[in-house]
Amino acid sequence: MKRTTKIIIAVVALLVIARLLLPYIVLRYVNKSLADMDGYTGHVDDIDIQLIRGAYQLDDLRIRKVNGKIKEPFLYIPKTDLSVEWKSLFKGKLVSEVECYEPEINFAFSESDAGSQTGEEVDWTVYLKKLLPISINRFAVIDGKVNLTSLVTQPRADLSLQHFQGEIRNIRNVNDERKALPSPVTASGNVLGYGGNMNLTANTNLLKVVPDFDYNLEFTDIQLVKLNALAREYANVDFNKGTVSVYSEMAMLDKKMNGYIKPLTKDMQIFKLDENKGRTVGRFFTELLAQVGTDVLKNQKHDQVATRIPLNGTIDDVKTAVWPTIFGLLRNAYVEAFRGEFDNNITLKDAFKSVKEDFKEKRAERKAERKEKRAERKAERQKKREQRKKENN
Repeated sequence: MKRTTKIIIAVVALLVIARLLLPYIVLRYVNKSLADMDGYTGHVDDIDIQLIRGAYQLDDLRIRKVNGKIKEPFLYIPKTDLSVEWKSLFKGKLVSEVECYEPEINFAFSESDAGSQTGEEVDWTVYLKKLLPISINRFAVIDGKVNLTSLVTQPRADLSLQHFQGEIRNIRNVNDERKALPSPVTASGNVLGYGGNMNLTANTNLLKVVPDFDYNLEFTDIQLVKLNALAREYANVDFNKGTVSVYSEMAMLDKKMNGYIKPLTKDMQIFKLDENKGRTVGRFFTELLAQVGTDVLKNQKHDQVATRIPLNGTIDDVKTAVWPTIFGLLRNAYVEAFRGEFDNNITLKDAFKSVKEDFKEKRAERKAERKEKRAERKAERQKKREQRKKENN
């Protein structure tokens, strides 16, 4: 056998051995990196390397809180795919993408440190960089689950999003470099336990320390009877039937924000005369007054109570306006019913508007709309009069 052939065979043999050993080397490195994370610890069961695709997969990634009382791990991901984003590589940018399949994240809120599990004390970007030193440009969640335990502690109220789908693209601004908000975000999920669904669409700039954004967020068809534990505690009432949907638009630029929340109830019933399930006298009259108020403020045609609550200020001080909220209730009841959809009138440039300016602008728009409608009705009446004159002649 020639010397050259021996060298080639030796090199191939070394490459094969290196390829066989690489998963074990990477697995040891990953578990060492995740072992101590400022009060949390992580572990990966197995790793699969795909050199040709420039990727590797983590199997059964678990992150737990050290010295915590929560049984469920803070994060569990059966399969995580980390790879080079090839379409960006063709544009001359070396970035990566991450896909998490069926992940489960468990947040817990408590006054005690042992009963709390939020992950806010950890800078997770440090450990992401250890797992994937190439900057992430796309992050996706496929069929995930988000559990919020004791979101309200007294009485305890949990929230779970099932079948959560989410994606953030162009995080490193590979495309659309001139856009103020170059990174689109989408998310959706089913609100388990309360009925209804959640949907989010947004455009963001994630390269800033405090990101800029412009989002549309909706929770639709939440069952009011599922909220009775909270309603009894904080309003001394409970619901017999009905749904609530919440629509919100918000824009933030340089820590200044402007937007609104639009709650809309349908077919809501609070008071029921023959309800005898431990109802106190105080709750009887509270529910009766609440039902009277609901009937007064309800749009009879659409059987709904709704308003628009403007939000304005900074990230540290968000303010609401009382009078526009009250006017919104009256407008929905007696002028025009709010629609179960976004108003689509909040943009990034609106972030610097004050609540007062926003209210004045909306009032001017409504005034212009009413003026236009009056002009149309006047023209229609004039047309009918002229037509009657022709018929009489």
